[in-house]
Amino acid sequence: MDFALSDDQIAFRDSARSFAQHELAPHAARWDEEEIFPLDTLRRAGEMGFCGLYTPEQYGGLGLSRLDAAIVFEELAAGCTSTTAYLTIHNMVSWMVGSFARPEVAAAWAPRLASGELLGSYCLTEPGAGSDAASLRTRAERQGDSYVLNGSKAFISGAGSSNVLVVMARTGGPGPKGISALLVPADTPGIHYGKKEKKMGWNSQPTRTITFDNVTVPAANLLGAEGQGFALAMKGLDGGRINIATCSVGTAQAALEAATRHVQQRQQFGQPLAEFQSVQFRLADMATELIAARQLVRLAAWQLDNASPDASSYCAMAKRFATDAGFKVVNEALQLFGGYGYIKEYPLERYLRDNRVHQILEGTNEIMRVIIARRLLQDGALDTLR
Repeated sequence: MDFALSDDQIAFRDSARSFAQHELAPHAARWDEEEIFPLDTLRRAGEMGFCGLYTPEQYGGLGLSRLDAAIVFEELAAGCTSTTAYLTIHNMVSWMVGSFARPEVAAAWAPRLASGELLGSYCLTEPGAGSDAASLRTRAERQGDSYVLNGSKAFISGAGSSNVLVVMARTGGPGPKGISALLVPADTPGIHYGKKEKKMGWNSQPTRTITFDNVTVPAANLLGAEGQGFALAMKGLDGGRINIATCSVGTAQAALEAATRHVQQRQQFGQPLAEFQSVQFRLADMATELIAARQLVRLAAWQLDNASPDASSYCAMAKRFATDAGFKVVNEALQLFGGYGYIKEYPLERYLRDNRVHQILEGTNEIMRVIIARRLLQDGALDTLR
């Protein structure tokens, strides 16, 4: 095992860190306060390659590994958690189109997604199908050379501002094998967008419901084959879980660095807070849990890159642990700031609000435990998960 980053990975990290420091961090508080979706910044991210990190190179992506992408997303999240989280979702869409669309469809859409010219939304969750995603009811009926799409999706990031929707819809019977995935242009007649949701965090990206009312989609826009949609969605979510986990790590890293600076500067009882052993112990625990989370995320990414049969379990472990640990580190950092951590002049309260949702989306952490436990209870699992 080699835990050192390669020269290329260091270059990716440094590029992402510079972008975060100059293009994201200075504006993150205003984007949050005014609920601005920073389209120009997202386009510049596309120019840097950040909109197609693991999209195939033949369609304009960088073709990086999931480990490489995790390193990039961690640095970007330290600048703005919410905007980076949207970028991870966009990358999932860009990758799915570039990897599973028919060649002519991929050629028409994937390069524009990878460059950031077009933005994507991933449409799986429904009002009645959250954790039980296989029970989704949005339906796509085949009619000649088209599908006619009816139903609704909920909590869709980028909805109303994105250009491309990857929609999971039922084309067959009940259960996961009746679900297919479709590329749907976001301005297709019959698509209606709900109000922009008022959220606790993630305010630099819009979240809306989407309703499909007899929306006609070319049959050629099917991703993979009919009935493969749920499997493709789960492949996307394995990577998505790593991405959200690493966003939690990046935000926690920023919080830890801010808290470390603060306790060295803040004086109480005639000495810096950093001189108190209780503060030192708290910092030590924060750093230890943060590094453990980072390494588990990178291990899961390595498992996914190497097509391990246990990759999904590792992705679930990484998502569960890193999002819980990341939230805890940010909360501890806010506590070290005292009352200052609670006011918006400092970024700690925003870090906390933005990180909280990571324990819910891409599968709740309770569902992550279900995935892990089911794998553990299979014959031979204890021999492979070691």
